[in-house]
Amino acid sequence: PAIAAVLALVMLVAGFLFSAVASYMAGLVGSSNNPISGVTIATLLTSALLLLALGTDAATGPAAAILIGAVVCCAAAIGGDNMQDLKAGQILGATPYKQQIMQAIGVIAAALVMAPILSALLNAYGIGDILVEGQEPLEAPQATLMQSVAEGVFAKNLPWTIVGIGMAIAVGVIILDLVLEAADSAFRTPVLAVAVGIYLPLELATPILLGGLIAFAAHRWHLRRIASEASGELKSSLRGAKVAGERNGLLLAAGLITGEAIFGILLAIPLALWEGENKIATWFAGATGIESPYAWPGLVIVAIVMFMLYRQATAKPRG
Repeated sequence: PAIAAVLALVMLVAGFLFSAVASYMAGLVGSSNNPISGVTIATLLTSALLLLALGTDAATGPAAAILIGAVVCCAAAIGGDNMQDLKAGQILGATPYKQQIMQAIGVIAAALVMAPILSALLNAYGIGDILVEGQEPLEAPQATLMQSVAEGVFAKNLPWTIVGIGMAIAVGVIILDLVLEAADSAFRTPVLAVAVGIYLPLELATPILLGGLIAFAAHRWHLRRIASEASGELKSSLRGAKVAGERNGLLLAAGLITGEAIFGILLAIPLALWEGENKIATWFAGATGIESPYAWPGLVIVAIVMFMLYRQATAKPRG
């Protein structure tokens, strides 16, 4: 009972503090800059050390720490998302209480849908260390990181030297970013972006890199167009075209992400029913003779998507 009371207190205090931090960040720069990973790791590490000090054993301690981290993570995520929604509603003139009603409905709907979706994905592909025969498991880098921290604290084998090295690298990156900011450099090194680039697996980091290169190329293309024009009125028009192009490219990228997520969930249903056997890949190999469709056909599709993104971001606005 004493440990349960401590857990509840930690959840309440950490959830309140970190949801306030997340809401403040979302109000300033948007929920995409919500430091959810950092908040969750800080809560997880603190909770695990506290539970260890209270005598919790290694069999139940990691799960309890993960539970606390999950509650605080959800509180911070919902707090940041709600703040962004309310801010957008204030700009558009929406009624706050009506927004809050729909936000509550959205949370309930997500709670009802998430469990069966995750179950279908787990049975179809496997997640992290849980494998399904014949399938590549879905990467779960953040979940794996949380698991390693929680288990490492209770097993007393957490590699503190590596953690210290990571902290030192983070301090160095922050100092470099401040130096670049003082020098008014266009190149910056935000520590969160650097950290994400380090711990994400290559198959996730590579498309992020490609997308960043496309955005950079489109940005430079617009700047060259603006610089080549002498007329002030035309320059203003081109600046508007630049903003519109970047927005359209972002919308297309968002649509690709959403479509991929929905299609992956829909594909998980037959794969789960087929107990992991990918009959779609078998049919494709029999119809085309290509045993590895993820090889050159995949590269062709990636090239087409990259071209579409660049064209959309550099297209002339209609009208």
